[in-house]
Amino acid sequence: MMDSWDRAENPRGTVVTLWFVTASSPAEVIAAEPRADRGYGRKLLAQMNPAWPISPIGQFPLNRSTPAAEGEFYIAGFPGVTVIQTVVPDLELLSELSPRLRNAVKAPDVYAFALNEAADFGGLAHWHRGELKRSLCARPMELREDLGLPEPFESPFWAGERGTPRGGIYLPFDPPDLVVEAQRSWLGFEVSPAGPDINVVAYAVDGRPEPKVQPHPTQLRRSVGEIASAATARLGIGASRGDYDDYEEHEESSSTSEELARLAGAAAGAAKRAGRGLRSRARSLRETVVDKLRHTDRP
Repeated sequence: MMDSWDRAENPRGTVVTLWFVTASSPAEVIAAEPRADRGYGRKLLAQMNPAWPISPIGQFPLNRSTPAAEGEFYIAGFPGVTVIQTVVPDLELLSELSPRLRNAVKAPDVYAFALNEAADFGGLAHWHRGELKRSLCARPMELREDLGLPEPFESPFWAGERGTPRGGIYLPFDPPDLVVEAQRSWLGFEVSPAGPDINVVAYAVDGRPEPKVQPHPTQLRRSVGEIASAATARLGIGASRGDYDDYEEHEESSSTSEELARLAGAAAGAAKRAGRGLRSRARSLRETVVDKLRHTDRP
């Protein structure tokens, strides 16, 4: 087995997105842009590890936000489709992905996509009824894993028809580009700002508190009676909402963190679409905004 990556070239770990599919057409499910249920992700994480301190930290479209960071999970459960995104430090082989993650949801088809832009790493994998059908993990100069039969969508990449071949010991394609194509082929839709919104709820499991949300100006104009009524209903001690359940869907205000996340994702995505030569600028921009995002919850 090859040497593990140096932490300096893999500073934020690898972002892994898993799709658990039972629907015959996941594209149709996502096309409806259903809303994510906050309670679903909380319950799922509690089942994965009862010791985790779970805090909701945002709600936004996965395809238009910055990726999850270490200690975070982006989750959504829709009819026939569940998506989980998190960071797996030092991931090199998707075939060795933790069973806790790979088996988090029962589904006949499980797809995993891994990206680490700092290391220019990309990986894709498909399990059908628990059996690994395909796993490919690579960086431009080395093939980390190549298990199972190549999928038809891989052919133009191996033929050097997608991207600009660099010759020598380089692969004839950029691994992250193949991951994008695998998502489109296996799932039936594009996971990007140009595609349908994939609404998720973000959670932290590293002990951080739930971020404070700035109230909307219209909320500030409510009477004391309205505020008291809403508070007692939420606590379950009022007559109007004695059946309140934290796992039910409730209207939530958008936070500054959510808006920054969307802007960061959109800015980085636009830079990438402009050409491979802008990748370093996109990376730098996203690092800057993400750093600001991490501090928005602090007083």
